[in-house]
Amino acid sequence: MTTITGHTKLYGLLGWPVGHTASPAMQNAAFAALQIDAAYVPLAVEPAKIGNAINSLITLGFAGANVTVPHKVEIMSFVDELDEMARRIGAVNTLVFQEGRAKGYNTDAPGFAASLARRQVAVQGRRVVLLGAGGAARAVAAGLAEAGAASIAVAARRPEQADWLEAATGKQGRVVSLGAAAEAGALLEECDLLVQCTSLGMAGKSLGQCPDISWERLKNDAVCCDIVYRPLQTAFLQEAARRGHRTVTGEGMLAEQGALAFELWTGQTAPREVFYAKLHDFLQESGPG
Repeated sequence: MTTITGHTKLYGLLGWPVGHTASPAMQNAAFAALQIDAAYVPLAVEPAKIGNAINSLITLGFAGANVTVPHKVEIMSFVDELDEMARRIGAVNTLVFQEGRAKGYNTDAPGFAASLARRQVAVQGRRVVLLGAGGAARAVAAGLAEAGAASIAVAARRPEQADWLEAATGKQGRVVSLGAAAEAGALLEECDLLVQCTSLGMAGKSLGQCPDISWERLKNDAVCCDIVYRPLQTAFLQEAARRGHRTVTGEGMLAEQGALAFELWTGQTAPREVFYAKLHDFLQESGPG
């Protein structure tokens, strides 16, 4: 354990709530592994006070912070500068404080692409279909576009929620309704990479639920991914595996976005094996519920 002194650099996680998060375990283990004098703490901040929280962290000498729900969009109004990826996505998940100023970044997008690269899942030239049109889908779309996906389509219950697609990807995309079976089915027939981007199947009230799609129309060699990591084996991934598809679980995005934030703060290569090991321990200890 690091002995915290007046020289220790401080980092935090801004969210509401933050009582059950893996980020402190991952970040503090990484600091320890590289013998960096730093500490990372969860900070519960009510939505109405997020602007005050940013000013307070700067005043207290914090060097940076992560940002999680429900603050990722609202916090954009309180930063002094935005990274291009954060601007494209319309959300910030990482802050760097320097000389009294806050710069906002988004490491969710490149984090998802990096998690696929780690599993040796090709993105370059692939046709992608995203299930869901929320903030997570927006980050995934931007990350996959940056990684060279040939096309990105969004299938959602309410297609109007995906009006961000062109801005996030910088290329022509398609948005279809999951309710339009023929149109959604045609997308699946062309799909190389299917990504479940909603909270469906997450521990809690939706545990065990699966998106309603035409599985029989999905390409036989399509890879199926889920961004949910509690539980790791969601109903969506279980069904995909049962039908013979290669699957990718959701913990990689969390570990990789944390590692990229660590690199922004420290300027050092993140010890990724430490991030994954600590996240694995956290998931084992906390269980699926």
